[in-house]
Amino acid sequence: MSSSEWPLWEVFIRSKQGLDHKHAGSLRAADAEMAIENARDVYTRRSEGVSIWVVESKYITASSPEDNASFFEPSDSKIYRHPTFYEVPDGIEHM
Repeated sequence: MSSSEWPLWEVFIRSKQGLDHKHAGSLRAADAEMAIENARDVYTRRSEGVSIWVVESKYITASSPEDNASFFEPSDSKIYRHPTFYEVPDGIEHM
């Protein structure tokens, strides 16, 4: 298998300051171990990360941009999901 036939992997890095992994980019690799090593070399050259996740792209399912209006619209009609609906009691800070 040539490198152009290797599967595409999505790379997620957790930074030293963060608690969540963020998408850093994509790369091609023959297997998960190679993807982790390549991701380390490409996306954490300056010691930015403390954890790396790689996921083969074919296992990611995403919503379609064409369906954004109908897919996300129902949340706008549920006012209880918006923080402005609630009153914050006196004495509560940093919320």
